[in-house]
Amino acid sequence: MKALFTAALAAIAAAPLAAEEPTPEQAPETTSVTAAADAFFAALRSEDKTALARQMLPEGVIFIHNRMKPDAPRVDVVPVAKHLERWAASPEDLDEVMAMQTVLVDGDMAQVWGPYRFMVRGETTHCGINSLSLVKTDSGWKVANTSFTMERPSECERLGAPEDGE
Repeated sequence: MKALFTAALAAIAAAPLAAEEPTPEQAPETTSVTAAADAFFAALRSEDKTALARQMLPEGVIFIHNRMKPDAPRVDVVPVAKHLERWAASPEDLDEVMAMQTVLVDGDMAQVWGPYRFMVRGETTHCGINSLSLVKTDSGWKVANTSFTMERPSECERLGAPEDGE
């Protein structure tokens, strides 16, 4: 009996997380959070390199779980303010698409989670899982902190990364 219970728990823990439909009370906030995440990605692909600063809180932090070299993974921590400085000098024709699988909202705090694909001039350079933490401010939802895995293009299908334009 104990073995059956343990097996059942293991199966539940191993099951993939599915996006949950928001309750009617949560739906308007969930829609505004996904709109803010969409604005974040539109700013990433914009030729206006200052657009991203309008979607993020400069006090935030970015955690990059870099797995591009599987034998030497690392976690890089970058303050958002420093990232925005670097972003201003980034090349044009960048794009990132994300499948927002999970959106959670509690008052002025939200989380958006899902696989993504990053492209330069239409070529995938990496993909992974994005975790965006958003905060509701007087001017709307802003991305405060992000964590993401960064994996080789050969891993995109396994991770469920969306194709360009999905």
